[in-house]
Amino acid sequence: MPVVAVRRLLISSAALALTAGGLVFGTGATAHAAAACSQAYLPLPDPSCTPGATNPDVTQATIGSTICVSGWTATIRPSTSYTNALKKTQIAEYGYSDTNMADYEEDHFIPLELGGAPRDPNNLWPQPHYATGGTSDTSYSKDGVETKLKNAVCKGTVKLSAAQNAIATDWTTALQRLGLS
Repeated sequence: MPVVAVRRLLISSAALALTAGGLVFGTGATAHAAAACSQAYLPLPDPSCTPGATNPDVTQATIGSTICVSGWTATIRPSTSYTNALKKTQIAEYGYSDTNMADYEEDHFIPLELGGAPRDPNNLWPQPHYATGGTSDTSYSKDGVETKLKNAVCKGTVKLSAAQNAIATDWTTALQRLGLS
């Protein structure tokens, strides 16, 4: 089995276990893991450090007044002073040899436009702008996936929970899993 397929299988298994344990979609701000985070999952975050978290204000019933309203995410996006401080800490936790903060996006693993928790460190991680993990996937690639998923949720072709699960399991295959590619 190719290395990428094995890695995706491991990631999917970890995400499924975290979901079953109620960790991926936790809503409260909890302490971020103090242990070192692994780069082995790239282009995805280490699920033990960044399992994802959702915003309790965003549900299938509220998408018409939250994520489907143009500009809504700007009203909940954390300040750059908050995300830059967290990014600096997390770059060290992930053990990146490149410590130039401009080379990373402090990414919401479950994006704000899909109801991700805005300030929960379990939903934020320093995603490299450059390709990693033996793929061509970058933070810029994920942005396009996020937009397509949000548009499908707002059109009613995909349920919010399905989009959240797909992106938290493996954003690089989320569109294919939901029949959107």
